[in-house]
Amino acid sequence: MKIWYDKEGDYLEVIFDRKAGYFKETQNDAVIKKVDESGSIIGFSILKVSALKGQKPLSVDLAGQIA
Repeated sequence: MKIWYDKEGDYLEVIFDRKAGYFKETQNDAVIKKVDESGSIIGFSILKVSALKGQKPLSVDLAGQIA
């Protein structure tokens, strides 16, 4: 697992498996999931992390589909 935070970009990335993939939207605009060619989740990113401070815990179903 690799966790990376870019303070200037206010961007957090968590990668479970280092392999080729692409990003897909989730039901939350702040969260983007990374999937491999077969659709398996290999990581996720959170945009504007500092904006979450003081808010309710962030909950996103990474396995769910977007309609």
